[in-house]
This record gives sequence, C-alpha cells and structure tokens, in this order.
Amino acid sequence: MDTFFTFLLVGFLAQAVDGALGMAYGVISTSVLLALGVPPATASASVHAAEVFTTGASAGSHVWHRNVDWRLLVPLAVAGLIGGVVGAFVLTGVDGGAIKPFIVAYLGLMGAWILWRTRKDRPERHVARWLMAPLGVVGGFLDAVGGGGWGPAVSSTLMGAGLKARNVIGTVNTAEFFVTVSVSSAFVWALATGRWSDLGALHDHAAAVAGLVVGGLTAAPFSGLIVKHVPQRTLSLAVGALLIVLSIFQGLQLAGLRD
Repeated sequence: MDTFFTFLLVGFLAQAVDGALGMAYGVISTSVLLALGVPPATASASVHAAEVFTTGASAGSHVWHRNVDWRLLVPLAVAGLIGGVVGAFVLTGVDGGAIKPFIVAYLGLMGAWILWRTRKDRPERHVARWLMAPLGVVGGFLDAVGGGGWGPAVSSTLMGAGLKARNVIGTVNTAEFFVTVSVSSAFVWALATGRWSDLGALHDHAAAVAGLVVGGLTAAPFSGLIVKHVPQRTLSLAVGALLIVLSIFQGLQLAGLRD
C-alpha cells in the first residue's frame, strides 16, 4: 500500500508538469522506477500502461479547451504510432541505452535554444505538415526506448521552430495518447509471442502502475485549463528550464554520479 501511495504522488506531480508543459510524465515516472531497480523494458511498459489512461484524460482536456492544432495532429499521431511500435520492439530485443547520451545532449540544446528565443517576442511561425512525419517517428521511437521522450523530443522541436506554446502542448499531448496505445499494444504483442519474457516483473510492480494511473488521472483534467490561461512567454521559459534540468539530471546518471 505504501508503494501505491508513493506512486500516486509521483503520478500526480509528473502529470501536472506534463499536462502544463507537454512533457515529463514518462521521463519522471521511468526515472523513479529505474532508480528502484526495475529493468528498462519493464519500466517503459509499466509507464506506458499508466499513460494509456492519463494521456486519454489529458487529451480530452486539451480538446475541450481548444488547445489542439488539428492540421498537425493527424500526421504527427500516425507517425508517432509507427515510431513507437518500432521502438518497443527494439527495446524488448536489444539494449536501448546506447542512444541515451544523444537524447540527453539534444534535450539540453533544445532547452537552451527555447530559452534564448524567449529574450524577445517573436512572430508565430507555421510548420509544414510533412515535417510531422519524421518528427513523429523519431519522437515515438525515443518515447518507447526511453520510457518517456515523446514530449521532450516533439514539443521542444516544435516550440524551438517558433510555434505557439499553447497549441504545441495541446497537440503533442493529444497525439501522445495514440502513441501510448500503440507502444502498449506492442509490448503486449511481444509478451504474447514470447519475444519478451518479463511478464512476472510487470506483476511485481502492479501497485506502482496503479498509483501512477490514479495520480495521473487526478491531475490530467486540469492540463488544458492551465495551458489555456498561462502566458506564452511563461510556458516557453518553463519548458526550456525543464529540458535543461532533465538533461543535467540524466547526464549525471549516465556519468555515474547519481544512482
């Protein structure tokens, strides 16, 4: 029961940040599970199982508050679905840790770029729909392999390109629901076909997953409301700062300076 309430708090805080800034639920939740000794594939599967519920609730909130750019949503979601499935199969068959240093470096650079752009007001730009395909594939792949990475990869890139923060966060969070369902389905398929044999490990962490679900669902309905009313500059500053903090934290982990 202590495990359930601990992860309820983790899920609530992680979803509150994710819903408002478009990233961090997966990264925060996965980092906590990995710190407790959960294998990477099991941690990713556990977090994505919880995210099926939390991303659905968050997406509904963003749609309700009209934060979604429908022009970009469909190609981004379809491409993310494909990348997520590929990443799930890679993670259940090989060690995905080899690409982690590149992800960390990318997060840090994008955080610095977004902060630099907030120095003065800039006109909103438009991004071609075809760019959503490669971006979605990469984001979905990184999300599955890293147990969280869709928001940091996709939101940071679109905001760095100059899109309005409110629409980026709403669109990326809504697309994430479809990516999460695809990744979770791929993990289930890997279990059913014998490609992945860590089913027992998932059972061992059922209380943690349940806590992540309940905590995330509690915070998710407020996502769209927060993004709708927080000023653009404040959102951009918060996203940039969060990316830099995440990159430093994960960089220290890679360097062995943190467990």
